[in-house]
Amino acid sequence: MSVRISALVVAHNEERHLPECLQTLKFADEIIVVLDRSTDHSYRIAMKQTNLVYEGSWEIEGDRRNFGIGKCSGEWILEIDADERVSPDLASEILEQIKNKRSDKKTDYTYFNIPFDNYIGSKLVKNGWGCYWGVRSAPRLFKKGSKTWESGTIHPSYKISGEGGKMKYSIVHYVDDNISDMIRRFDRYTESNAKQLISKGNQDGFWNNFRRIFSRFFKCYVQRKGFKEGSYGFLNALFAGLYPIVSYLKAKEIIEQRTEK
Repeated sequence: MSVRISALVVAHNEERHLPECLQTLKFADEIIVVLDRSTDHSYRIAMKQTNLVYEGSWEIEGDRRNFGIGKCSGEWILEIDADERVSPDLASEILEQIKNKRSDKKTDYTYFNIPFDNYIGSKLVKNGWGCYWGVRSAPRLFKKGSKTWESGTIHPSYKISGEGGKMKYSIVHYVDDNISDMIRRFDRYTESNAKQLISKGNQDGFWNNFRRIFSRFFKCYVQRKGFKEGSYGFLNALFAGLYPIVSYLKAKEIIEQRTEK
């Protein structure tokens, strides 16, 4: 029996990205789409490509991703966000690794890390990603039952078991349209993270978050070679560095406003 591959897309108001994203997933045996509180035309767009579309409302990012994983019937699951694309080369590599190997050559891997080609507008930004501001690679292809998302409103952690391999070809990720879009994303991310800090007790103080400005900037700009990417590399490192302190200050502001009431 042939091994089945499920492609899973979890999205919120992604009518702009969904059509092209879903087109690149046609190599999979099934496409699962989970729409979280979408108010645009995402449902109608998704139904043109698959009848496995589920709508709901989840406050916790990890919960909605686990819900989607539970709806997949394939032995292998490929997680893709709406602003990402699976290139023909990556699709062929996935099929070769999962479906087309002879029985005596089948891998014992339970997951594969897939690298990312991150774009800001039309510019490929290869270096400098990380520190919750961007992803360089992630275990997006895995056997069902090997990966579970934990709680978190943004950037939740996950547990994954077994031995992992690595794909050669990348997921194409359209991160931001331009600098203004980067700033808007920074505002969204820090707002969500602030609420998460409050729910966890907001334990780290000002100075612990302040020092992270420099350590995270150095990690992204120098160690991960963000300096090679010009202004985008500098801004990515800057936003990565500011992310903890701004999240902390927003959380502090929310708590103060609640106290005043």
